[in-house]
Amino acid sequence: MHNLAYSLFSYFMQLLKMPSPKARRNGSRSGSVSGICGNSVNGRFDFGAVSPRRSVDYSSRRRASSFSSASAFVIGTQSQDNAKRLNLSLLTIAFRFLLAIDLWLSKRLGVCTCEDSLLGSMRPLVKLVEVSGHGVPWLMSAAYGLVHSDSAADLETMLNLLMALVLDMALVGIVKAIVRRRPPSQSRSDMFMPLAVDRFSFPSGHATRAAMCAHLMLTHLVPAAAAPLHALVLAWAGLVGLSRVLLGQSNVTDVLFGLGLGYCHYSLVERLWLSPERLQDILTTFLQNRLAGA
Repeated sequence: MHNLAYSLFSYFMQLLKMPSPKARRNGSRSGSVSGICGNSVNGRFDFGAVSPRRSVDYSSRRRASSFSSASAFVIGTQSQDNAKRLNLSLLTIAFRFLLAIDLWLSKRLGVCTCEDSLLGSMRPLVKLVEVSGHGVPWLMSAAYGLVHSDSAADLETMLNLLMALVLDMALVGIVKAIVRRRPPSQSRSDMFMPLAVDRFSFPSGHATRAAMCAHLMLTHLVPAAAAPLHALVLAWAGLVGLSRVLLGQSNVTDVLFGLGLGYCHYSLVERLWLSPERLQDILTTFLQNRLAGA
Protein backbone atom coordinates (compact mmCIF):
# COMPACT_ATOMS: atom_id res chain seq x y z
CA MET A 1 0.00 0.00 0.00
CA HIS A 2 2.80 2.23 0.85
CA ASN A 3 4.51 1.45 -2.44
CA LEU A 4 1.38 2.14 -4.41
CA ALA A 5 1.00 5.55 -2.84
CA TYR A 6 4.58 6.38 -3.57
CA SER A 7 4.16 5.39 -7.23
CA LEU A 8 1.06 7.54 -7.61
CA PHE A 9 2.84 10.46 -6.02
CA SER A 10 5.79 10.10 -8.45
CA TYR A 11 3.50 9.91 -11.50
CA PHE A 12 1.62 12.99 -10.33
CA MET A 13 4.88 14.93 -9.97
CA GLN A 14 5.95 13.98 -13.51
CA LEU A 15 2.62 15.22 -14.80
CA LEU A 16 3.25 18.55 -13.11
CA LYS A 17 6.66 18.88 -14.77
CA MET A 18 5.37 18.22 -18.34
CA PRO A 19 4.48 21.34 -20.42
CA SER A 20 1.00 21.94 -21.57
CA PRO A 21 -0.06 21.44 -25.24
CA LYS A 22 -0.27 25.21 -25.71
CA ALA A 23 3.19 25.62 -24.32
CA ARG A 24 4.45 22.89 -26.58
CA ARG A 25 2.87 24.60 -29.60
CA ASN A 26 4.42 27.92 -28.64
CA GLY A 27 7.72 26.24 -28.11
CA SER A 28 7.60 24.60 -31.51
CA ARG A 29 6.72 27.92 -33.11
CA SER A 30 9.47 29.76 -31.32
CA GLY A 31 11.87 27.01 -32.25
CA SER A 32 10.92 27.20 -35.88
CA VAL A 33 11.16 31.00 -35.89
CA SER A 34 14.44 30.91 -34.08
CA GLY A 35 15.67 28.35 -36.55
CA ILE A 36 14.71 30.55 -39.43
CA CYS A 37 15.42 34.03 -38.14
CA GLY A 38 17.84 33.55 -35.27
CA ASN A 39 18.33 32.32 -31.70
CA SER A 40 16.08 33.05 -28.78
CA VAL A 41 17.85 34.28 -25.67
CA ASN A 42 15.74 34.90 -22.55
CA GLY A 43 12.60 35.15 -24.62
CA ARG A 44 14.14 37.58 -27.10
CA PHE A 45 15.07 36.84 -30.64
CA ASP A 46 18.64 37.48 -31.68
CA PHE A 47 18.85 38.67 -35.29
CA GLY A 48 22.62 39.13 -35.22
CA ALA A 49 23.14 36.13 -37.46
CA VAL A 50 20.90 37.61 -40.14
CA SER A 51 22.67 40.98 -40.58
CA PRO A 52 26.00 39.64 -41.91
CA ARG A 53 24.22 37.58 -44.54
CA ARG A 54 22.21 40.55 -45.71
CA SER A 55 25.32 42.79 -45.81
CA VAL A 56 27.19 40.15 -47.79
CA ASP A 57 24.32 39.91 -50.25
CA TYR A 58 24.17 43.70 -50.61
CA SER A 59 27.95 43.94 -51.12
CA SER A 60 27.89 41.19 -53.73
CA ARG A 61 25.04 42.91 -55.55
CA ARG A 62 26.92 46.22 -55.43
CA ARG A 63 30.07 44.62 -56.78
CA ALA A 64 28.08 42.92 -59.51
CA SER A 65 26.44 46.20 -60.55
CA SER A 66 29.81 47.98 -60.51
CA PHE A 67 31.35 45.21 -62.60
CA SER A 68 28.48 45.36 -65.10
CA SER A 69 28.83 49.17 -65.37
CA ALA A 70 32.58 48.91 -65.88
CA SER A 71 32.07 46.17 -68.48
CA ALA A 72 29.55 48.33 -70.36
CA PHE A 73 31.96 51.29 -70.29
CA VAL A 74 34.84 49.16 -71.56
CA ILE A 75 32.69 47.71 -74.33
CA GLY A 76 31.53 51.21 -75.35
CA THR A 77 35.09 52.50 -75.39
CA GLN A 78 36.26 49.54 -77.44
CA SER A 79 33.45 50.06 -79.94
CA GLN A 80 34.39 53.74 -80.33
CA ASP A 81 38.05 52.81 -80.82
CA ASN A 82 37.09 50.21 -83.40
CA ALA A 83 34.96 52.77 -85.26
CA LYS A 84 37.85 55.27 -85.30
CA ARG A 85 40.25 52.61 -86.52
CA LEU A 86 37.79 51.62 -89.23
CA ASN A 87 37.46 55.23 -90.39
CA LEU A 88 41.23 55.65 -90.42
CA SER A 89 41.69 52.42 -92.34
CA LEU A 90 39.11 53.50 -94.92
CA LEU A 91 40.82 56.88 -95.34
CA THR A 92 44.18 55.16 -95.65
CA ILE A 93 42.84 52.78 -98.30
CA ALA A 94 41.26 55.65 -100.25
CA PHE A 95 44.45 57.71 -100.06
CA ARG A 96 46.61 54.82 -101.24
CA PHE A 97 44.17 54.09 -104.05
CA LEU A 98 44.32 57.68 -105.29
CA LEU A 99 48.09 57.67 -104.93
CA ALA A 100 48.33 54.51 -107.03
CA ILE A 101 46.15 56.10 -109.74
CA ASP A 102 48.35 59.21 -109.67
CA LEU A 103 51.56 57.19 -110.06
CA TRP A 104 50.07 55.04 -112.82
CA LEU A 105 48.74 58.04 -114.77
CA SER A 106 51.98 59.99 -114.35
CA LYS A 107 53.97 57.05 -115.68
CA ARG A 108 51.64 56.65 -118.66
CA LEU A 109 51.89 60.36 -119.52
CA GLY A 110 55.68 60.45 -119.29
CA VAL A 111 56.08 60.03 -123.05
CA CYS A 112 59.00 62.47 -123.41
CA THR A 113 61.17 61.19 -120.61
CA CYS A 114 64.04 60.22 -122.93
CA GLU A 115 64.79 59.92 -126.61
CA ASP A 116 63.57 56.32 -126.68
CA SER A 117 60.17 57.19 -125.24
CA LEU A 118 56.94 57.21 -127.21
CA LEU A 119 57.26 60.92 -128.11
CA GLY A 120 60.97 61.23 -127.53
CA SER A 121 61.44 63.22 -130.73
CA MET A 122 59.39 66.06 -129.23
CA ARG A 123 61.53 66.23 -126.13
CA PRO A 124 63.53 69.39 -127.15
CA LEU A 125 60.34 71.34 -127.81
CA VAL A 126 58.76 70.21 -124.56
CA LYS A 127 61.99 71.06 -122.77
CA LEU A 128 61.85 74.59 -124.17
CA VAL A 129 58.34 75.04 -122.79
CA GLU A 130 59.53 73.79 -119.42
CA VAL A 131 62.45 76.25 -119.35
CA SER A 132 60.02 79.12 -119.99
CA GLY A 133 58.56 78.46 -116.55
CA HIS A 134 61.87 78.21 -114.70
CA GLY A 135 62.53 80.68 -111.90
CA VAL A 136 65.95 81.91 -113.00
CA PRO A 137 64.87 83.39 -116.38
CA TRP A 138 61.91 85.06 -114.69
CA LEU A 139 64.08 86.59 -111.96
CA MET A 140 66.54 87.91 -114.54
CA SER A 141 63.72 89.34 -116.67
CA ALA A 142 62.08 91.04 -113.67
CA ALA A 143 65.39 92.57 -112.55
CA TYR A 144 66.09 93.82 -116.08
CA GLY A 145 62.63 95.35 -116.36
CA LEU A 146 63.00 96.99 -112.95
CA VAL A 147 66.25 98.68 -113.99
CA HIS A 148 65.08 99.81 -117.44
CA SER A 149 61.53 100.88 -116.59
CA ASP A 150 60.47 104.14 -118.24
CA SER A 151 57.34 104.90 -116.23
CA ALA A 152 56.20 104.67 -112.65
CA ALA A 153 53.55 102.08 -113.59
CA ASP A 154 56.11 99.77 -115.21
CA LEU A 155 58.45 100.25 -112.25
CA GLU A 156 55.64 99.32 -109.86
CA THR A 157 54.72 96.21 -111.88
CA MET A 158 58.30 94.96 -112.19
CA LEU A 159 58.94 95.55 -108.50
CA ASN A 160 55.90 93.52 -107.46
CA LEU A 161 56.72 90.82 -110.01
CA LEU A 162 60.18 90.48 -108.49
CA MET A 163 58.67 90.31 -105.01
CA ALA A 164 56.13 87.71 -106.19
CA LEU A 165 58.84 85.50 -107.69
CA VAL A 166 60.94 85.57 -104.52
CA LEU A 167 57.86 84.84 -102.39
CA ASP A 168 56.82 81.98 -104.65
CA MET A 169 60.23 80.34 -104.55
CA ALA A 170 60.38 80.64 -100.75
CA LEU A 171 56.91 79.16 -100.14
CA VAL A 172 57.38 76.33 -102.64
CA GLY A 173 60.74 75.48 -101.06
CA ILE A 174 59.15 75.31 -97.61
CA VAL A 175 56.35 73.02 -98.79
CA LYS A 176 58.78 70.76 -100.64
CA ALA A 177 61.00 70.50 -97.58
CA ILE A 178 58.00 69.51 -95.44
CA VAL A 179 56.37 67.00 -97.82
CA ARG A 180 59.64 65.62 -99.29
CA ARG A 181 57.97 63.69 -102.09
CA ARG A 182 60.35 62.12 -104.56
CA PRO A 183 59.89 62.72 -108.30
CA PRO A 184 58.67 59.89 -110.54
CA SER A 185 60.95 56.92 -111.01
CA GLN A 186 61.42 57.66 -114.73
CA SER A 187 62.63 61.25 -114.14
CA ARG A 188 66.06 62.36 -115.38
CA SER A 189 68.29 64.92 -113.68
CA ASP A 190 68.82 67.18 -116.70
CA MET A 191 66.94 70.20 -115.37
CA PHE A 192 68.09 73.66 -116.35
CA MET A 193 70.03 75.12 -113.37
CA PRO A 194 68.55 72.83 -110.67
CA LEU A 195 68.21 74.05 -107.09
CA ALA A 196 68.48 72.13 -103.83
CA VAL A 197 64.69 71.86 -103.36
CA ASP A 198 64.29 70.45 -106.88
CA ARG A 199 65.14 67.03 -105.47
CA PHE A 200 61.48 66.89 -104.43
CA SER A 201 58.50 67.17 -106.74
CA PHE A 202 55.54 68.26 -104.61
CA PRO A 203 54.39 70.84 -105.51
CA SER A 204 55.69 71.64 -108.97
CA GLY A 205 57.49 74.98 -108.77
CA HIS A 206 57.10 75.47 -112.52
CA ALA A 207 53.32 75.11 -112.19
CA THR A 208 53.04 77.52 -109.26
CA ARG A 209 55.21 80.10 -111.04
CA ALA A 210 53.32 79.77 -114.30
CA ALA A 211 49.92 80.19 -112.63
CA MET A 212 51.06 83.18 -110.57
CA CYS A 213 52.80 84.97 -113.45
CA ALA A 214 49.91 84.30 -115.81
CA HIS A 215 47.46 85.83 -113.35
CA LEU A 216 49.71 88.84 -112.83
CA MET A 217 50.14 89.40 -116.57
CA LEU A 218 46.41 89.13 -117.23
CA THR A 219 45.69 91.64 -114.47
CA HIS A 220 48.41 94.28 -115.02
CA LEU A 221 50.10 93.77 -118.41
CA VAL A 222 47.64 92.32 -120.92
CA PRO A 223 44.79 94.64 -121.96
CA ALA A 224 41.33 93.44 -121.04
CA ALA A 225 40.12 93.70 -124.65
CA ALA A 226 42.86 91.42 -126.02
CA ALA A 227 41.03 88.10 -125.77
CA PRO A 228 43.56 86.15 -127.92
CA LEU A 229 46.38 87.23 -125.63
CA HIS A 230 44.38 86.07 -122.62
CA ALA A 231 43.92 82.65 -124.22
CA LEU A 232 47.60 82.49 -125.14
CA VAL A 233 48.74 83.28 -121.58
CA LEU A 234 46.40 80.70 -120.09
CA ALA A 235 47.53 78.10 -122.62
CA TRP A 236 51.16 78.83 -121.79
CA ALA A 237 50.55 78.25 -118.06
CA GLY A 238 48.81 74.95 -118.76
CA LEU A 239 51.54 73.78 -121.15
CA VAL A 240 54.25 74.53 -118.60
CA GLY A 241 52.55 72.28 -116.10
CA LEU A 242 51.92 69.59 -118.73
CA SER A 243 55.57 69.67 -119.83
CA ARG A 244 56.64 68.64 -116.34
CA VAL A 245 54.47 65.54 -116.57
CA LEU A 246 55.50 64.70 -120.15
CA LEU A 247 59.16 64.93 -119.20
CA GLY A 248 58.59 62.71 -116.15
CA GLN A 249 59.78 65.37 -113.73
CA SER A 250 56.54 65.69 -111.75
CA ASN A 251 53.42 63.72 -111.01
CA VAL A 252 49.94 64.78 -112.06
CA THR A 253 48.96 65.78 -108.53
CA ASP A 254 52.17 67.81 -108.18
CA VAL A 255 51.18 69.94 -111.16
CA LEU A 256 47.51 70.29 -110.21
CA PHE A 257 48.35 71.31 -106.67
CA GLY A 258 51.03 73.67 -108.00
CA LEU A 259 48.56 75.47 -110.27
CA GLY A 260 46.17 76.02 -107.38
CA LEU A 261 48.97 77.12 -105.08
CA GLY A 262 50.22 79.62 -107.68
CA TYR A 263 46.78 81.20 -107.84
CA CYS A 264 46.84 81.55 -104.03
CA HIS A 265 50.30 83.09 -104.22
CA TYR A 266 49.05 85.79 -106.54
CA SER A 267 46.16 86.54 -104.15
CA LEU A 268 48.75 87.04 -101.43
CA VAL A 269 50.80 89.31 -103.70
CA GLU A 270 47.73 91.43 -104.37
CA ARG A 271 47.30 91.94 -100.62
CA LEU A 272 50.97 92.90 -100.28
CA TRP A 273 51.06 95.00 -103.47
CA LEU A 274 53.70 97.73 -103.26
CA SER A 275 52.68 101.04 -104.77
CA PRO A 276 55.28 103.86 -105.08
CA GLU A 277 53.67 105.73 -102.19
CA ARG A 278 53.63 102.66 -99.98
CA LEU A 279 57.21 101.79 -100.88
CA GLN A 280 58.27 105.35 -100.07
CA ASP A 281 56.54 105.15 -96.69
CA ILE A 282 58.26 101.84 -95.92
CA LEU A 283 61.69 103.20 -96.85
CA THR A 284 61.12 106.38 -94.84
CA THR A 285 60.06 104.41 -91.75
CA PHE A 286 63.03 102.11 -92.12
CA LEU A 287 65.51 104.97 -92.40
CA GLN A 288 63.99 106.78 -89.41
CA ASN A 289 64.25 103.66 -87.27
CA ARG A 290 67.87 103.15 -88.28
CA LEU A 291 68.75 106.76 -87.50
CA ALA A 292 66.94 106.59 -84.16
CA GLY A 293 68.80 103.39 -83.27
CA ALA A 294 72.14 104.90 -84.19
